Amino acid sequence: MSDHQNEPREYDAVLGDQNLIPVNAAILGGIPGVKSRLASPAVEVRITALSEALKYGEAGLDLIIQALHDESMQVKIAAYSLLKDRDDLKSKPQFEDYLSRFGFDVITVDAYGKENSRTKSFALSFPEDLGNGIVLEMVYIPGGTFMMGAPATESYRLHWESPQHQVTVSAFHAGKYPITQAQWQAVMGNNPSWLKGEKRPVENVSWQDAVKFCGELSQKTGKKYRLLSEAEWEYACRAGTTTPFHFGETITPELVNYRGNYPYANGPEGLYRRETTDVGSFPPNAFGLYDMHGNVWEWCSDRGHENYKGAPTDGSSWETGTDNYRVQRGGSWGDSAVNCRCAFRFSAGDRWKLRGFRVAVALVSPSS
Repeated sequence: MSDHQNEPREYDAVLGDQNLIPVNAAILGGIPGVKSRLASPAVEVRITALSEALKYGEAGLDLIIQALHDESMQVKIAAYSLLKDRDDLKSKPQFEDYLSRFGFDVITVDAYGKENSRTKSFALSFPEDLGNGIVLEMVYIPGGTFMMGAPATESYRLHWESPQHQVTVSAFHAGKYPITQAQWQAVMGNNPSWLKGEKRPVENVSWQDAVKFCGELSQKTGKKYRLLSEAEWEYACRAGTTTPFHFGETITPELVNYRGNYPYANGPEGLYRRETTDVGSFPPNAFGLYDMHGNVWEWCSDRGHENYKGAPTDGSSWETGTDNYRVQRGGSWGDSAVNCRCAFRFSAGDRWKLRGFRVAVALVSPSS
């Protein structure tokens, strides 16, 4: 196999139409050609081969289904995207066996907190085994573009939530829940929380504690775990919505654990629990993420800034500046509803029983 730029490589394909066949080109057609390209070490080649496989009926579908076990999460997602809407796969029960997906209801409410829609949805995830029966569920978050920050028309909008600006976020995986006390214990060997409970979010952790956890988790699993950037967090929280909350114009204590006697806008007053709750006790957003509003504040990777002037637009962590405080998002069980909005942000630097975090990881598995 030559390294010369004008000579074909092993996985080069010859296109039809009026193109001339290069000298010494490897013509890899049909299912054998697809199989050959699916064996490529290059993720991009494998993904392209999946689309080509659709041309070859049942044999091609079988190859795409097999790709759901690929070592690269990017390839798995590409395969799933090709298969998920095909009616003919209803006759292939093994298809479901290849998927790590979960279903849930997506709920929205009106300005008065009354439910106005409930739709079935699902998301893709993978389990991270932490040992002793403790599992960390990581949910696929598709990439996209959104408007970050609060619009000028949003009630109780604060100056540090502006200027609203467009941000493009690449696909990644985020924790289905904030890190729990059981997960923290499995990785760190202790439990710093004030409000004890294995399924409750870990709290009373500083930003440095959260970063250290990510480092230990990365070493344990071989994947590169980290905190979400502030942009990733808001994108993941909104899940395609533009309202103050992913539930809609307001929230209620039936949907979120917050200081229920301090509602937002026209929302109803309700229960103030005065403590954390088990993760997953309330409905998720359209990405399948739970507790994005309330329960505990979530550390992000970014330094604190007084507004968005000069903020990155690519979803990356904002590391310039001299502020040593770090951003927190989402509100907590001890906060009023206004602080639980998608756009609300503040920075802090110490431990407190209201503060926890969620983790992110890149799409590609260690072996790829």
